[in-house]
Order: sequence, then C-alpha cells, then structure tokens
Amino acid sequence: MLPITAYGHPTLKKKGEEITADYPGLRQLIEDMFETMHEANGIGLAAQQVNRAIRLFIVDVTPYAEEYPQIKDFRRVFINAKITKEEGEEWDFEEGCLSVPGIREYVRRKPVIYMNYFDEDWNYHENQRFDGVAARIIQHEYDHTEGILFVERIPHFKKVLLKGKLKDISTGKADVDYKMILPRPKRKR
Repeated sequence: MLPITAYGHPTLKKKGEEITADYPGLRQLIEDMFETMHEANGIGLAAQQVNRAIRLFIVDVTPYAEEYPQIKDFRRVFINAKITKEEGEEWDFEEGCLSVPGIREYVRRKPVIYMNYFDEDWNYHENQRFDGVAARIIQHEYDHTEGILFVERIPHFKKVLLKGKLKDISTGKADVDYKMILPRPKRKR
C-alpha cells in the first residue's frame, strides 16, 4: 500500500504532467494505486495523492453498486484525461477525499461530462460521455490532476470554519487507518 499525501502537501497542488506508455513502472503503479484505494476504502485515487504529479487517476465504485446500480462494475483507469465539455444544471453532492480525511462537504458540479483519455492498455477514448455519480467521481479525481482539491470548491465561509481541521490534517492529527505523507513544516526565518 502506498502512503497518501495529506492536505497541505505541495504535490497535491501540482498540475499533472502528461505521460507516455513507457512511463517507468506504470503498470505496477496502477496496481498499487488500486490496492491503496481499496485498503483505504476509497472509490477514486489520483497520482497526486500518492506523491506523483502526473495525469493519472483511477476509479472503482464497486463498493457502491447497491446504492447506485447504474454504475455497477464501473472500474476505470484514466491517463492524460481532458474534460472536453460539461453539460446540465449544477447539483450538490457530498464529497470526501483520502487526502482530506474526516471532512465531507457538498460541492456543486455539472451532471454530464465528455472526456478524452487513454486507458491502461493505451486505448484512446474520445469524447466519452459520463453522467450522474460516475461523472461526479471522475470530476473529483480529474481536479486532482489539475492541482485542485474539493475543499477549494466549497464556499469561503465553510473553508474558514474548516481551517482548524485542515491544519490538523496537515500536521498528522487525522484519525486514519493508512499511512500519510505530511507536508514539511515551514521553516521560520
């Protein structure tokens, strides 16, 4: 299991670089990411969350198949993904994140997206449509590859209210069952 970068870690703010099929250890990285995500009880994981600033994320919503039967068996790898279009009226849905444990907040997103991406076998998918909960999860993970965390999408006053909890996470005061990589403390001058 790979350690997960905690809120405040600089890699989480880095926009991912595109990769090629010969990226070193890519197959193993994808396997390790799935294992890490499952062990941490997540449904999505981006490379930034395992301390790599590349355009790679994975999704597996199998644990929620009973609750959302329309996404049963939805397990995907997204490499060099790009959202090409978003449609519909924004809707609120509660989101959480393995890098921001213990915090769940409602985020507004469009219900339909279209994407270009490569899968783990380097098959190219052009303007593939995703909607509903699948689109929501993909948008959350896609944001990670853009260096954006879901807490940046909540209203400012809510972020102010969460300031103490976010600081606790960044200093290792989070109750999690997985190993986290904390940001280095800032040196005083």
